[in-house]
Order: sequence, then structure tokens, then C-alpha cells
Amino acid sequence: MARALDQGPQPVQDFAAFLQNDWDAVVNGLTLNWSSGAVEGQITRIKLIKRRSYGRASFALLRILVPPIHHDGCLPSR
Repeated sequence: MARALDQGPQPVQDFAAFLQNDWDAVVNGLTLNWSSGAVEGQITRIKLIKRRSYGRASFALLRILVPPIHHDGCLPSR
């Protein structure tokens, strides 16, 4: 890190400084078992449904296409 800050090209120095400013978050992101991947996947899925329905979907149709997900990740039984 010190070498990148002192001797690296300017873009590398900028990136190293950015990492150094939030070093705790960098270490936690690389070492902890927590992940927001499941949430990001659901957001991507909802955005895809929304884009596919653009111009012809009402909120009622969106509610049908995007069923609620329980906190355990399972769909509710109907």
C-alpha cells in the first residue's frame, strides 16, 4: 500500500488512497461471511420485470409478477 501511494502512477495512487480512507470496510468485505448477493439478485430480477413491462404494466400487474419473499428466502404458499 505504501509503495502504491508513493511510487505508483497517479491512478494507482488515487485508488490506494481511496482504499486507505475506508480500510476497515475493505478488510471486512474481504474477510466476513456476510454477503448482499441475494438482495442484489432480487433487485436485478425486479428491475428486469419492470423493464420488460414498461409502458403496459400497472402496479397491480407488477405485484403479481413479483411475489413477496419471506425472510427465509422462500415464496409464500398460495
